[in-house]
Amino acid sequence: MDLKTAAQIAASAMSAQRLRLNLISSNLANAHTTRTSEGGPYKRKDAIFIPQSIEDDGQSNAFMDYFKNEVAKGVKVARIQETPDYKMVYDPYHPDANPEGYVVMPNINVVEEMVDLLSTSRSYEANVQAVRTLKAMAEEALKIG
Repeated sequence: MDLKTAAQIAASAMSAQRLRLNLISSNLANAHTTRTSEGGPYKRKDAIFIPQSIEDDGQSNAFMDYFKNEVAKGVKVARIQETPDYKMVYDPYHPDANPEGYVVMPNINVVEEMVDLLSTSRSYEANVQAVRTLKAMAEEALKIG
């Protein structure tokens, strides 16, 4: 695997994690939103990742053939999934309460979202460190020549 391929893998992961971070932020910001432009409460959003393969560059050797066939070459977002789960909360003074006093709220667990936020942040940082290491390796290789 060359440095360019490794950088592409890290970049794809950073891009995917950035999108996931934006979705988590949106979920946290709308944890108590009972009205949206589509109607009804906010729906929790989550990114679904799938492995990504790198296009064949025309060069062939046993080492690269092994990796092209066996190992993922990055990640991409397959889709953004909305979770339409809701919870009923008793709050008779809320403007969106039904006649029984219950409000339909998004089923967003703030603690779970914060854990996902930390996990996403750490994953992004790990990929940033990988890019820094690649840069240092390239600089050292230039010093050899």
